[in-house]
Amino acid sequence: MKKQYLKYNKVNTKGFWSLIFFLFSFLSFAQVTSSIDSTSIKIGEQITYKIEVETDTVNPVIFPEGQTFMPLEMIESYQPDTIKYDAKYKLIKKYGLTQFDSGKYVIPKQKIIIAGKTFATDSMLVEVNDIVVDTTKQKLYDVKPMIDVKKPSSNWWLWLLLIIAIAAIIAFLVYWLVWRKKPLTEEEKIAQLPPYDRAKLALKQLDETKYLERAEIKEYYSELTFIIRKYLDEKVYDKALESTTDQLIDRLNILQEGNQIELSKDDIKNIEAILKRADLVKFAKSAPDIELAKLDRQTIDTEIDQVKEALPEPSEEDLRKNEEYLKLRAKKEKQEKIWITAAIALVFLIGTVGVFSYKYGINYVIDTVTGKDTKQLLEGNWVTSEYGFPPMTISTPEVLKREDVEVEQSIAQPITKTAFAYQLENQFIIEVSTTTIEVNPQAENKPSAEDNIKKAIEDNLKSLDAKGARNILPVTDKFVTPNGAEGVKTSGTLEYPIDTNKEKYINGQFALLSFANQNVIQQIMITYAKDDVYLDQVVERVLASIELKPKDE
Repeated sequence: MKKQYLKYNKVNTKGFWSLIFFLFSFLSFAQVTSSIDSTSIKIGEQITYKIEVETDTVNPVIFPEGQTFMPLEMIESYQPDTIKYDAKYKLIKKYGLTQFDSGKYVIPKQKIIIAGKTFATDSMLVEVNDIVVDTTKQKLYDVKPMIDVKKPSSNWWLWLLLIIAIAAIIAFLVYWLVWRKKPLTEEEKIAQLPPYDRAKLALKQLDETKYLERAEIKEYYSELTFIIRKYLDEKVYDKALESTTDQLIDRLNILQEGNQIELSKDDIKNIEAILKRADLVKFAKSAPDIELAKLDRQTIDTEIDQVKEALPEPSEEDLRKNEEYLKLRAKKEKQEKIWITAAIALVFLIGTVGVFSYKYGINYVIDTVTGKDTKQLLEGNWVTSEYGFPPMTISTPEVLKREDVEVEQSIAQPITKTAFAYQLENQFIIEVSTTTIEVNPQAENKPSAEDNIKKAIEDNLKSLDAKGARNILPVTDKFVTPNGAEGVKTSGTLEYPIDTNKEKYINGQFALLSFANQNVIQQIMITYAKDDVYLDQVVERVLASIELKPKDE
């Protein structure tokens, strides 16, 4: 029994010294120290926090990442410097820290992982002092008022000038072709003369022809009889042009016998003789003497005067009717011009709509004319800005405004959250948030970045449900920003209310992007109406603009 006891003690003693040797060996190849270049700074001044690690060259080393120095802010993380000697190396990692409020702050212990083992640095006290201003030497000035920042200019004025130019050209053409008082042609001037003056002018023009000189008797008598018939058609008998000679003479005799026209029998016989002579010339190839033809011309001239004198003077009623007729005709001509102008404008409008519809689609044209708000959201002047810390760069249709948010605080892990949002009522909502969790390096079972992302996604989905959304169908996938930062994309469909009573719902979609490390969670939440091509493009453009610093920077 004693031998067994001695043997047992011998074995335990050997194991004990082996453990001591192992721990001593471990401590010999891993040593961590930390320091700061100043323990007292002014507001906004930077201090350098330095971590030195001495270990074997085969051991991987992981330094703190993100905002692990809260309440101080990490503004820059420098690349580690390496000093190698024998089988060991010395790593020196520096961080730039600052604080913008005066007071005394404790830099928490920082966690460094070496070959899978966790080491912690000492906490350090930093005093941040106000900047003292000597008002006897430095004058104080009032705070300047806020000013509106003008949005960057766009090329909308070029389109406006083009539209004005096209409208001006069309208006000029319509005026020139439709509304302008065109100079009258010779025929139009003659047509506006009274019937008597036109008949007299026609006789003068007949004298200027060479019919008689060329012995063209048939043409001469055709023109001569047309002059008297046209005058009688306008002033005496409205079928004088289409009547035969006998029919016209019979009508003149009836009018003369009925005292409707004070024309003598001799005048009627003179007209009858000339008309019948002209019939013989045109149809029987008769050839009267040229002097007789000249005499017939004088007779027609005289009979036109006789007919004018024989016609009764127009009564006041006739004059009034003629004036009303002229006004009616002017009104009709004006209406015709209006209809022509409207038709030209309609044709131009249809043509313009047709061209743009062929190129962009009819829905695009309709939305442009009606000024659809989601289309204006897509085509407006977008803003690219940074939100939160670490800064997250994103382009949005409008500047995101800071929102007050409430978070459930934990004594073990204090949480701070900032959020910025923009909303187009019932159609589009975007929110960018940054959540910082103060992690105690000495705490056990600290959540990983993956755990933080899962919880943040669950909290967002619960928030949608609390706001009245229903039928939420999420799908999760990996997401990589254009500059290589990796995150998680949760997207899907839902129905969300558009009234306070949660009685009216519309179909919608959502996209939630989440990026995290052990103590910082950054998220972009977009909720928007479904089946809107402009909102689809807005979301694609927003997602393509997101930039974060990759974890290895």
